[in-house]
Amino acid sequence: MVSSAQEPADTSVVRSDSTVVEEQPRKLGYVRRTVREFDRLNTDYIEPQHYIFTVMLQGTYAYDHYSLSTAGSDRQRIAFAPDMNLRVGPYFGWKWIFAGYTFELGNINLSKIKQELDLSIYSSQIGLDLFYRRTGSEYKLRDADFGDNVDASPLNNVPFDGLKAGITGFNVYYIFNHGKFSYPAAFAQSTIQKISCGSWMAGVGYTRNSVELDHDRLQRVIDERLGRGAVKLDSGLMFNSASYHDINLSAGYAYNWVFAKNWLLGASLQAALAYKYSSGNVIGGLKDFSFRDVNIDGIGRFGLVYNCMRWYAGTSVILHSNNYHKPRFSTNNTFGSWNVYVGFNFLLKKKYRQKDAL
Repeated sequence: MVSSAQEPADTSVVRSDSTVVEEQPRKLGYVRRTVREFDRLNTDYIEPQHYIFTVMLQGTYAYDHYSLSTAGSDRQRIAFAPDMNLRVGPYFGWKWIFAGYTFELGNINLSKIKQELDLSIYSSQIGLDLFYRRTGSEYKLRDADFGDNVDASPLNNVPFDGLKAGITGFNVYYIFNHGKFSYPAAFAQSTIQKISCGSWMAGVGYTRNSVELDHDRLQRVIDERLGRGAVKLDSGLMFNSASYHDINLSAGYAYNWVFAKNWLLGASLQAALAYKYSSGNVIGGLKDFSFRDVNIDGIGRFGLVYNCMRWYAGTSVILHSNNYHKPRFSTNNTFGSWNVYVGFNFLLKKKYRQKDAL
């Protein structure tokens, strides 16, 4: 998702080192003074947001790829992915809060529609992303491997509506060089980076992934395409539903390259050390399978933005990779989005209206 944040409409003064320092009247409480510190920045490097509200229209191509596999001499692997269809939706921002909703065009089947609801709260120092995604049931078998003696190519790109998936969670992160580097300038369009700069980042997060697999239907599709009895699914793939929980600590680096006035090319790469646990149901009255492990996940963001403060437009690519590995069972979930957006800021903050009047 492309998120946005608005700087609070507070009076400020500028020190000789060009750092914006918010005035701290004695009547302000400790919490409010602390919140104001979140938006301390160097105006030689970053132009603060001049407006209170913003509206944006965004188009998104979403990518979801699930790979399920078992281990051992009879290793089996099956990969699923839906077609990349266009989703569009409006977004509205006020100060730090920016929320939006997207829906898939051309999909009138409410039971299969893909939905996404995002809420982001940003300051120059700290960011918080809350997300809720539910895929439809329009997956296709993209690749399968049942051993060297089985030709699984007839399964490629075969529609399969027996898989549903969803993800709910949050990420919160800290920008160390927040005075000179603006992460929102690249991925939230709320400020403008004036001089190229980078920063280290660190954060924590939690996600819950849910998967429902109709393994009986999957076995029937395999029988139809490869011949009855050619392949029998491993018991490790015979689960009806599962929930994957992920608690992670992440660290990475981000850089904003200002290659022309009002233009920005940004990139951010983070590696996450994730503790994961999962449980589900298997057939035949067998004990529920479960596994707990620590794995390395990855998050990559790349953005190109034009922002002249009143109007902005751009494109971004966001990719996540989650991995679960155990001797008997493993899965990889790679998902992300390609976004194209255009937005408009309005209602000048008081201090900028005063400057325009001078």
